[in-house]
Amino acid sequence: MKDLLKKVLYFFLVLVFIYSCKEEKPKSGLKLGVWRGEITAQNNQIPFNFKIYKQNDSIRINLINGEEIIPIDEVYLIKDTISFNMFIFDSEIKGAVDSTSLNGFYKKNYIDNYSLPFKAQFNKPGRIDHASSNGQFDGTWETIFKSSNGRKTKAIGIFKTKDKILHGTFLTTTGDFRYLDGYTNRDTLFLYSFDGNHLFKFKAHKVNDSVLKGEFWSGKSGYKTFISKRNDTTKLPDPEKITYLKEGFDKIDFSFKDLEGKPVSLNDERYKGKVVILQIFGTWCPNCMDETRFYADWYKKNKDRGVEIIGLAYENKPDFEYAKSRVEKMVRKLHVDYDFVIAGTSQIESVSRSLPMLDNVISFPTSIIIDKTGKVRKIHTGFNGPATGKYYQEFTEDFNQFINQLLKE
Repeated sequence: MKDLLKKVLYFFLVLVFIYSCKEEKPKSGLKLGVWRGEITAQNNQIPFNFKIYKQNDSIRINLINGEEIIPIDEVYLIKDTISFNMFIFDSEIKGAVDSTSLNGFYKKNYIDNYSLPFKAQFNKPGRIDHASSNGQFDGTWETIFKSSNGRKTKAIGIFKTKDKILHGTFLTTTGDFRYLDGYTNRDTLFLYSFDGNHLFKFKAHKVNDSVLKGEFWSGKSGYKTFISKRNDTTKLPDPEKITYLKEGFDKIDFSFKDLEGKPVSLNDERYKGKVVILQIFGTWCPNCMDETRFYADWYKKNKDRGVEIIGLAYENKPDFEYAKSRVEKMVRKLHVDYDFVIAGTSQIESVSRSLPMLDNVISFPTSIIIDKTGKVRKIHTGFNGPATGKYYQEFTEDFNQFINQLLKE
């Protein structure tokens, strides 16, 4: 009798185990391959592509943003729900899976009530079906953006058709709009970007062959109009003459905590007698991400020449542990090995408060180059990233030339 009870109990436990295992397995039938996603913001649809694939036994995603591929390795599939965190950013997409479709939301976790509708369809390459560019907008455009309060900002539009797709970006005094791509429809252009943290849509029509009139939507509420004129020689204000030291100062002084909570100062022995680059940035800033990639690669090649970089992180929350976790995630994913400190919050006024010797700080990122004696030699506002083509090349050449000069002094 006891043997029979043991057999029955054993059989029952086996059934429970098998049933529970079946319940743990995803029932979604999620398709691997290229998907077209769509986030709705301000009554606009922002289309983008992503590729779902398997690496070993884990699901991975490549977010496709024009000519940029953003790897996403934090992907969670539980039964019929998928969620994935957007690379280094504190944002995510979560949706219900129905084999060839997804429906859910895109959310910025660091902003209260920031949730936007999201949906996706399997096997939909490109931002839209049958998109193409007629090449009529290719070239350089002097641009003036105008916000709802009447404030105007100057920019340079760079557009080029490649493989029937319109690619481009806008340069501004605070950086660039990174990778944009889209299509044209007769006398109208459409450009989009979604890099995990920024949602952009541009629409412009030709007034004539030399003038465009357009609209720009950014995220949940940003909106501007713009006018562009063909101008191959247009320039922006000198980025090295925007932010400057206040009268009576020639050095930077601070004491911020590093990621271990220890105070860091330019007076530390590690930085004495070296050229030091201070990077004012935030992990929430995609333009800063481009700059960090540049600095990370450059530092690996040049750190033995007597140069150091300190990233001054200004994060979305004042909590040290939160800020630390965001920077650590960025360091890990971008393979950065220069120094970082937590300097303040993401409001631009926080930079002025924490570095009171600076005047007219207007941009994340901003870089400060200090010579071997501790004297500030250059302050560069913004960053022209790789999407800007020749402007990026010009920046890298000027940067290397200037650092080489300081190292010889």
